[in-house]
Amino acid sequence: MKEREITALEHGLGYHFRRRAVIEQAVTHSSQAREQEAQQAGESKYKVSDNEQLEFLGDAVLQLVTSEELFQRFPHFREGELSKLRAHLVSERHLIRVAQQLELGHYLRLGRGEEKSGGRSKTALLVDAFEAILAAIYLDGGLDIARDFVLRNVIAPELERMQRGGGALPVTDFKSALQEALQSLGLPQPSYVLVEEAGPEHSKTFTVEARLQAKNGKDAEFVGRAKGSTKKTAEQDAARQLLTFLASRPKAGEGKAAARTVLSMESQAMHK
Repeated sequence: MKEREITALEHGLGYHFRRRAVIEQAVTHSSQAREQEAQQAGESKYKVSDNEQLEFLGDAVLQLVTSEELFQRFPHFREGELSKLRAHLVSERHLIRVAQQLELGHYLRLGRGEEKSGGRSKTALLVDAFEAILAAIYLDGGLDIARDFVLRNVIAPELERMQRGGGALPVTDFKSALQEALQSLGLPQPSYVLVEEAGPEHSKTFTVEARLQAKNGKDAEFVGRAKGSTKKTAEQDAARQLLTFLASRPKAGEGKAAARTVLSMESQAMHK
């Protein structure tokens, strides 16, 4: 790569490399490396490094940083919910947008065949290059620098976009969402009551009622009733029913709007 190209790439990445060789390797596709090797002759032949090994390392760094960030940001999410959100953030569909925003295609070192076949715009090549560049940043600057790069380019912008309602943030912790909605309405928190436990020990079914109290704190204004293979599952489904009820209430003001937002986001997650 020419010096001005490296400088331009560094500017886009927001990171200055101390070792130029590692960033050059990160943008070198195997087609270019094999082509260079084929042009060598005699005993002077040497292996030209490509970005495949860096891609492997970058994928691991991306998984670690994303997992750690989601673990800290969403302490109430269950494992499945965290896994679903992580899967989206590290997916090819999301990473290709990041790679395109960074204009990585402009800096790829490709063999003639890949160049002619439109390699600079191929999703797989761009995503691989992104992961390789992440590995290069990690090797050159350390984990803290790599973490900042991932947060700034991969995680934070996408979570913000989702929270604005343009994505599908998996809000499936209905109990927490219900708690927030009730607080906004000035209503008492619900009570969760196990009303039935049936089935053999190895395959029990739990029936739970989530009881929404009226403002006087005495009468039950609405009761959500749900069954599940665990009490937690039943409680979540019962809480979801209460959220649906809140969203349908007339003159619920901001609480109604909040409930509708939660339900809308969940609906998008279910249909994703």
